[in-house]
Amino acid sequence: MPSPGLCLRLAFIALILSGCATTQEQTPDHPPAQGNRMMVRTTAYTHTEAGGAVNGIGGRLRFGGSVQSAAADWSWLPLGTRFRICNTGQVYVIEDYGSALVGRQTIDLYTPSRRAMNAWGVRQVEIEILEWGSHAMSLKLLEGRTGNSHVRAMVASLRSREHLPTPTTALAPPSDQSSRPRSPLARPPARR
Repeated sequence: MPSPGLCLRLAFIALILSGCATTQEQTPDHPPAQGNRMMVRTTAYTHTEAGGAVNGIGGRLRFGGSVQSAAADWSWLPLGTRFRICNTGQVYVIEDYGSALVGRQTIDLYTPSRRAMNAWGVRQVEIEILEWGSHAMSLKLLEGRTGNSHVRAMVASLRSREHLPTPTTALAPPSDQSSRPRSPLARPPARR
Protein backbone atom coordinates (compact mmCIF):
# COMPACT_ATOMS: atom_id res chain seq x y z
CA MET A 1 0.00 0.00 0.00
CA PRO A 2 1.50 3.41 -0.94
CA SER A 3 2.37 5.76 1.90
CA PRO A 4 0.10 8.78 2.61
CA GLY A 5 2.99 11.10 1.62
CA LEU A 6 3.30 9.44 -1.78
CA CYS A 7 -0.45 9.64 -2.33
CA LEU A 8 -0.41 13.34 -1.44
CA ARG A 9 2.49 14.02 -3.84
CA LEU A 10 0.73 12.14 -6.63
CA ALA A 11 -2.48 14.08 -5.96
CA PHE A 12 -0.56 17.35 -6.16
CA ILE A 13 1.13 16.34 -9.43
CA ALA A 14 -2.29 15.42 -10.86
CA LEU A 15 -3.62 18.81 -9.73
CA ILE A 16 -0.76 20.64 -11.45
CA LEU A 17 -1.07 18.60 -14.65
CA SER A 18 -4.82 19.07 -14.79
CA GLY A 19 -4.29 22.81 -14.50
CA CYS A 20 -2.30 22.71 -17.73
CA ALA A 21 -5.24 21.29 -19.65
CA THR A 22 -8.00 23.53 -18.38
CA THR A 23 -8.73 27.20 -18.32
CA GLN A 24 -9.03 28.91 -15.00
CA GLU A 25 -12.40 30.26 -14.11
CA GLN A 26 -12.91 33.21 -11.82
CA THR A 27 -13.72 32.13 -8.27
CA PRO A 28 -13.52 33.91 -4.94
CA ASP A 29 -10.07 32.28 -4.54
CA HIS A 30 -8.78 33.74 -7.81
CA PRO A 31 -9.16 37.34 -9.01
CA PRO A 32 -10.03 38.05 -12.65
CA ALA A 33 -7.34 37.65 -15.29
CA GLN A 34 -6.79 41.38 -15.74
CA GLY A 35 -4.56 43.03 -13.17
CA ASN A 36 -2.53 39.90 -12.40
CA ARG A 37 0.67 41.92 -12.54
CA MET A 38 2.22 43.25 -9.39
CA MET A 39 5.47 44.51 -8.00
CA VAL A 40 6.96 42.18 -5.41
CA ARG A 41 10.07 41.97 -3.28
CA THR A 42 12.23 39.02 -4.29
CA THR A 43 15.21 37.37 -2.67
CA ALA A 44 17.12 34.23 -3.61
CA TYR A 45 18.07 31.00 -1.88
CA THR A 46 20.07 27.90 -2.70
CA HIS A 47 20.20 24.22 -1.75
CA THR A 48 23.14 24.67 0.65
CA GLU A 49 20.85 26.52 3.07
CA ALA A 50 18.53 24.83 5.57
CA GLY A 51 16.07 22.57 3.79
CA GLY A 52 18.59 21.32 1.25
CA ALA A 53 17.64 20.47 -2.32
CA VAL A 54 14.13 19.22 -1.46
CA ASN A 55 11.15 21.55 -1.93
CA GLY A 56 8.07 21.82 0.26
CA ILE A 57 6.25 19.03 -1.59
CA GLY A 58 9.08 16.52 -1.37
CA GLY A 59 10.51 16.95 -4.89
CA ARG A 60 13.84 18.39 -5.98
CA LEU A 61 14.28 22.13 -6.36
CA ARG A 62 14.28 23.11 -10.04
CA PHE A 63 16.44 25.58 -11.92
CA GLY A 64 17.27 26.14 -15.58
CA GLY A 65 14.30 24.40 -17.16
CA SER A 66 11.06 25.82 -18.43
CA VAL A 67 9.82 26.26 -14.84
CA GLN A 68 11.96 27.02 -11.79
CA SER A 69 11.29 26.66 -8.06
CA ALA A 70 10.26 29.52 -5.81
CA ALA A 71 9.19 29.86 -2.19
CA ALA A 72 6.63 32.14 -0.54
CA ASP A 73 4.19 32.30 2.34
CA TRP A 74 1.54 29.84 1.08
CA SER A 75 -1.21 31.84 2.74
CA TRP A 76 -0.29 34.73 0.41
CA LEU A 77 0.80 32.95 -2.80
CA PRO A 78 -0.46 29.38 -2.51
CA LEU A 79 1.26 26.19 -3.49
CA GLY A 80 1.22 25.71 -7.27
CA THR A 81 1.05 29.39 -8.19
CA ARG A 82 2.89 29.95 -11.48
CA PHE A 83 4.27 33.37 -12.32
CA ARG A 84 6.58 35.02 -14.80
CA ILE A 85 9.14 37.68 -13.96
CA CYS A 86 8.27 40.33 -16.54
CA ASN A 87 11.75 41.68 -17.26
CA THR A 88 13.46 38.25 -17.63
CA GLY A 89 10.63 36.05 -18.89
CA GLN A 90 11.59 33.32 -16.40
CA VAL A 91 8.67 31.22 -15.16
CA TYR A 92 8.53 30.00 -11.56
CA VAL A 93 6.16 27.88 -9.51
CA ILE A 94 5.59 28.24 -5.77
CA GLU A 95 6.49 24.83 -4.37
CA ASP A 96 8.48 25.76 -1.29
CA TYR A 97 8.17 27.93 1.80
CA GLY A 98 10.50 29.30 4.45
CA SER A 99 10.31 30.72 7.94
CA ALA A 100 11.61 34.14 6.86
CA LEU A 101 8.80 34.49 4.29
CA VAL A 102 5.79 34.04 6.56
CA GLY A 103 3.79 37.23 6.96
CA ARG A 104 5.82 39.01 4.29
CA GLN A 105 4.93 39.51 0.67
CA THR A 106 8.30 38.26 -0.54
CA ILE A 107 9.12 35.59 -3.09
CA ASP A 108 12.34 33.62 -2.65
CA LEU A 109 13.72 32.38 -6.00
CA TYR A 110 15.77 29.19 -6.07
CA THR A 111 19.27 29.53 -7.51
CA PRO A 112 21.81 26.71 -8.05
CA SER A 113 24.70 28.34 -6.14
CA ARG A 114 25.57 30.82 -3.39
CA ARG A 115 27.23 32.98 -6.01
CA ALA A 116 24.00 33.23 -8.03
CA MET A 117 22.03 33.77 -4.82
CA ASN A 118 24.28 36.65 -3.76
CA ALA A 119 24.24 38.12 -7.28
CA TRP A 120 20.43 38.27 -7.16
CA GLY A 121 20.36 39.93 -3.76
CA VAL A 122 17.07 41.70 -3.04
CA ARG A 123 15.11 43.07 -5.98
CA GLN A 124 11.72 44.62 -6.58
CA VAL A 125 10.39 43.01 -9.75
CA GLU A 126 7.14 43.01 -11.65
CA ILE A 127 5.56 39.58 -11.95
CA GLU A 128 2.61 38.30 -13.90
CA ILE A 129 0.52 35.55 -12.34
CA LEU A 130 0.04 32.85 -14.97
CA GLU A 131 -1.95 30.42 -12.83
CA TRP A 132 -3.14 30.62 -9.24
CA GLY A 133 -2.26 27.78 -6.91
CA SER A 134 -4.53 26.23 -4.34
CA HIS A 135 -5.02 27.54 -0.82
CA ALA A 136 -6.87 24.32 0.02
CA MET A 137 -3.95 22.15 -1.15
CA SER A 138 -1.53 24.43 0.71
CA LEU A 139 -3.52 23.92 3.90
CA LYS A 140 -3.76 20.17 3.35
CA LEU A 141 0.02 19.81 3.02
CA LEU A 142 0.86 22.16 5.90
CA GLU A 143 -1.60 20.76 8.46
CA GLY A 144 0.65 17.77 9.12
CA ARG A 145 3.73 19.94 9.61
CA THR A 146 2.70 22.22 12.45
CA GLY A 147 5.72 21.42 14.62
CA ASN A 148 7.30 24.69 13.44
CA SER A 149 5.91 28.08 14.41
CA HIS A 150 6.13 29.47 10.87
CA VAL A 151 4.04 26.57 9.55
CA ARG A 152 1.49 27.07 12.35
CA ALA A 153 1.26 30.75 11.34
CA MET A 154 0.55 29.83 7.69
CA VAL A 155 -2.02 27.22 8.74
CA ALA A 156 -3.78 29.74 10.99
CA SER A 157 -3.83 32.31 8.19
CA LEU A 158 -5.13 29.77 5.67
CA ARG A 159 -7.85 28.60 8.08
CA SER A 160 -8.93 32.20 8.63
CA ARG A 161 -9.83 32.51 4.95
CA GLU A 162 -13.62 32.34 4.66
CA HIS A 163 -13.60 29.83 1.81
CA LEU A 164 -11.57 27.14 3.60
CA PRO A 165 -12.98 24.70 6.13
CA THR A 166 -11.75 24.74 9.69
CA PRO A 167 -12.03 21.79 12.05
CA THR A 168 -15.21 23.31 13.55
CA THR A 169 -16.83 24.30 10.23
CA ALA A 170 -15.85 21.30 8.12
CA LEU A 171 -19.26 19.72 8.69
CA ALA A 172 -21.25 22.93 8.25
CA PRO A 173 -23.27 23.26 5.03
CA PRO A 174 -21.51 25.30 2.32
CA SER A 175 -22.50 28.93 2.00
CA ASP A 176 -22.57 31.12 -1.09
CA GLN A 177 -19.58 33.43 -0.77
CA SER A 178 -19.52 34.67 -4.35
CA SER A 179 -20.72 38.10 -3.25
CA ARG A 180 -17.63 38.62 -1.11
CA PRO A 181 -14.57 37.60 -3.16
CA ARG A 182 -11.25 37.82 -1.37
CA SER A 183 -8.00 38.31 -3.22
CA PRO A 184 -5.13 35.93 -2.37
CA LEU A 185 -2.93 39.03 -2.57
CA ALA A 186 -4.60 40.63 0.42
CA ARG A 187 -2.49 40.78 3.56
CA PRO A 188 -3.53 38.44 6.32
CA PRO A 189 -5.05 40.11 9.37
CA ALA A 190 -2.53 41.57 11.80
CA ARG A 191 -1.55 39.19 14.59
CA ARG A 192 -1.59 40.43 18.16
